[in-house]
Amino acid sequence: MKVLLVAESREGKLLGNINELLGFAKNLAVETAVFLVGKNDSLPKFSGRLYLAPVEKHLEYNPDGHKALLLEVVEKEHPDLIVFAHSSYGWDLAPRLAFALKVAQISEVVALADDGFVVPACNSKLRRQVKSLSPRTVLTLQAGAFPTVENGASLPEVIPVDTDTAPLVGFAGYEAAAQGGVDLSKASVVVSAGRGIGKPENIAMIAALAQALGGEYGASRPVVDAEWVEHNRQVGTTGQSVAPKLYVACGISGAIQHLAGMKKSEFIVAVNTDRDAPIGEIADVLVVADLKQFVPVMTEKLKAL
Repeated sequence: MKVLLVAESREGKLLGNINELLGFAKNLAVETAVFLVGKNDSLPKFSGRLYLAPVEKHLEYNPDGHKALLLEVVEKEHPDLIVFAHSSYGWDLAPRLAFALKVAQISEVVALADDGFVVPACNSKLRRQVKSLSPRTVLTLQAGAFPTVENGASLPEVIPVDTDTAPLVGFAGYEAAAQGGVDLSKASVVVSAGRGIGKPENIAMIAALAQALGGEYGASRPVVDAEWVEHNRQVGTTGQSVAPKLYVACGISGAIQHLAGMKKSEFIVAVNTDRDAPIGEIADVLVVADLKQFVPVMTEKLKAL
């Protein structure tokens, strides 16, 4: 089996999600090649072939041009799997490429199965196993789903790739997100509320625990989507990524999108009534309890210190 990984660059710099793609390929123990529209001075380090297109000509966002470049690389490599990160770049370009190749495309892969791939279902509350029926498959990988493989010691064999496809859109640049609210990435302690808190009024006890610990409170996406907490406190792939000394997950089941945003925390405490919740797999301490009983008691004990 052969795998073609699609790396990304932004503002001239290689993005770190290539390390997760390399981790995915390592799990499969397959021959690996990488495609990148980027610069010679910002390349991934791995053993294999790197097909490099000049970003000065093809731009960092140019879906028709990048698709044409990828079609050329696919013709040379004949990969069984073409793998993107499930990013704005990946979810835009992957279906375009799959349609052009007339092959299956599977989005948000979170694990490998014996005869296929595992993807989330029902807003990540469940998982299902899917199998491609085409001889070649285009995948996008959910952030944080696979262990990263850091850059190796040697640079790959670089193979230039180019095309004269004229872009149908213009790339104007990047617009910085509006600043506001709290920057959870700077907090040494983060206490986050999940769907298990039950109702918006219970956010107050999560905030009280965070204050007692000298930290900030955050939330999972379902809590933010319910408008119980403002978006700038969301932790996860569509919110903020945090790496505090202490992370307390209250009523959070552990969807992969949330885990990707907090799994680098130094010490993780999870409070959940379900001892089999996925959050328990990465927690240093799992408290099996009703958070509405446990959190107030914990807060009072801390205040008494």
